[in-house]
Amino acid sequence: MSFFSKKEKNQKINPARGSNRDAKGSATAESPGGASVKILGSGCAKCNQLEAATKAALRHLGMEETIDHVTDFSQIAAYGVMSTPALVVDGKVVSYGKVLKTDEVVSLLRKIRGENQT
Repeated sequence: MSFFSKKEKNQKINPARGSNRDAKGSATAESPGGASVKILGSGCAKCNQLEAATKAALRHLGMEETIDHVTDFSQIAAYGVMSTPALVVDGKVVSYGKVLKTDEVVSLLRKIRGENQT
Protein backbone atom coordinates (compact mmCIF):
# COMPACT_ATOMS: atom_id res chain seq x y z
CA MET A 1 0.00 0.00 0.00
CA SER A 2 1.36 3.37 -1.01
CA PHE A 3 1.06 6.51 1.10
CA PHE A 4 1.27 8.72 -1.96
CA SER A 5 -0.85 8.62 -5.04
CA LYS A 6 0.84 8.55 -8.43
CA LYS A 7 -0.07 12.21 -9.03
CA GLU A 8 1.61 13.32 -5.78
CA LYS A 9 4.81 11.39 -6.57
CA ASN A 10 5.21 12.97 -10.00
CA GLN A 11 4.16 16.47 -9.04
CA LYS A 12 7.04 18.92 -9.26
CA ILE A 13 7.10 22.24 -7.47
CA ASN A 14 8.69 25.16 -9.28
CA PRO A 15 9.19 28.02 -6.79
CA ALA A 16 10.45 30.33 -9.54
CA ARG A 17 7.35 30.01 -11.75
CA GLY A 18 5.67 33.29 -12.58
CA SER A 19 8.24 35.56 -10.98
CA ASN A 20 11.48 37.35 -11.80
CA ARG A 21 13.72 34.62 -10.46
CA ASP A 22 16.82 32.89 -11.73
CA ALA A 23 17.46 29.15 -11.90
CA LYS A 24 18.50 29.07 -8.24
CA GLY A 25 15.21 30.67 -7.13
CA SER A 26 16.54 34.05 -6.04
CA ALA A 27 15.45 37.38 -7.38
CA THR A 28 17.59 38.83 -10.14
CA ALA A 29 19.07 42.32 -10.27
CA GLU A 30 20.06 43.41 -13.76
CA SER A 31 22.32 46.33 -14.58
CA PRO A 32 22.19 48.11 -17.95
CA GLY A 33 25.29 46.25 -19.12
CA GLY A 34 23.37 43.00 -18.61
CA ALA A 35 25.26 41.99 -15.48
CA SER A 36 23.34 40.51 -12.58
CA VAL A 37 25.12 41.35 -9.31
CA LYS A 38 24.49 39.62 -5.98
CA ILE A 39 26.08 39.61 -2.55
CA LEU A 40 25.75 36.35 -0.64
CA GLY A 41 25.92 36.61 3.13
CA SER A 42 24.03 36.86 6.39
CA GLY A 43 24.02 40.65 6.49
CA CYS A 44 27.01 40.94 8.80
CA ALA A 45 29.45 43.87 8.75
CA LYS A 46 31.75 42.16 6.22
CA CYS A 47 28.85 41.45 3.87
CA ASN A 48 27.77 45.08 4.11
CA GLN A 49 31.35 46.25 3.41
CA LEU A 50 31.47 44.10 0.27
CA GLU A 51 28.10 45.46 -0.82
CA ALA A 52 29.30 49.07 -0.32
CA ALA A 53 32.52 48.38 -2.27
CA THR A 54 30.51 46.74 -5.06
CA LYS A 55 28.10 49.68 -5.28
CA ALA A 56 31.07 52.07 -5.47
CA ALA A 57 32.62 49.92 -8.23
CA LEU A 58 29.36 49.88 -10.20
CA ARG A 59 29.08 53.65 -9.81
CA HIS A 60 32.69 54.04 -11.00
CA LEU A 61 31.93 51.98 -14.12
CA GLY A 62 28.68 53.85 -14.81
CA MET A 63 26.56 50.75 -14.23
CA GLU A 64 23.30 50.55 -12.29
CA GLU A 65 23.98 50.16 -8.58
CA THR A 66 21.16 47.68 -7.92
CA ILE A 67 22.46 44.70 -5.99
CA ASP A 68 20.52 41.71 -4.68
CA HIS A 69 21.68 40.76 -1.17
CA VAL A 70 20.91 37.06 -0.65
CA THR A 71 20.73 36.11 3.03
CA ASP A 72 18.92 32.76 2.80
CA PHE A 73 21.47 30.07 3.63
CA SER A 74 19.83 27.47 1.38
CA GLN A 75 20.13 29.83 -1.60
CA ILE A 76 23.74 30.62 -0.67
CA ALA A 77 24.53 26.90 -0.44
CA ALA A 78 22.96 26.40 -3.88
CA TYR A 79 25.84 28.47 -5.28
CA GLY A 80 28.32 26.14 -3.58
CA VAL A 81 29.53 28.91 -1.28
CA MET A 82 30.57 27.77 2.17
CA SER A 83 32.22 30.98 3.39
CA THR A 84 30.76 34.45 3.05
CA PRO A 85 30.68 37.19 1.95
CA ALA A 86 30.55 36.20 -1.69
CA LEU A 87 30.15 38.18 -4.91
CA VAL A 88 28.12 36.70 -7.76
CA VAL A 89 28.08 38.27 -11.23
CA ASP A 90 25.87 36.85 -13.97
CA GLY A 91 25.14 33.78 -11.84
CA LYS A 92 28.83 32.95 -11.40
CA VAL A 93 30.63 33.18 -8.05
CA VAL A 94 33.64 35.45 -8.65
CA SER A 95 34.79 35.89 -5.05
CA TYR A 96 34.04 34.36 -1.65
CA GLY A 97 35.30 34.41 1.91
CA LYS A 98 36.80 37.91 1.85
CA VAL A 99 35.90 41.57 1.60
CA LEU A 100 37.09 42.98 -1.70
CA LYS A 101 38.22 46.58 -2.06
CA THR A 102 36.47 48.81 -4.59
CA ASP A 103 39.36 48.64 -7.07
CA GLU A 104 39.34 44.82 -6.88
CA VAL A 105 35.62 44.75 -7.69
CA VAL A 106 36.16 47.21 -10.57
CA SER A 107 38.86 44.92 -11.95
CA LEU A 108 36.61 41.84 -11.73
CA LEU A 109 33.67 43.64 -13.35
CA ARG A 110 35.84 44.96 -16.19
CA LYS A 111 37.14 41.46 -16.86
CA ILE A 112 33.62 40.03 -16.86
CA ARG A 113 32.25 42.80 -19.09
CA GLY A 114 35.07 42.16 -21.54
CA GLU A 115 34.24 38.43 -21.65
CA ASN A 116 30.53 39.14 -22.12
CA GLN A 117 31.10 41.54 -25.04
CA THR A 118 32.87 38.95 -27.20
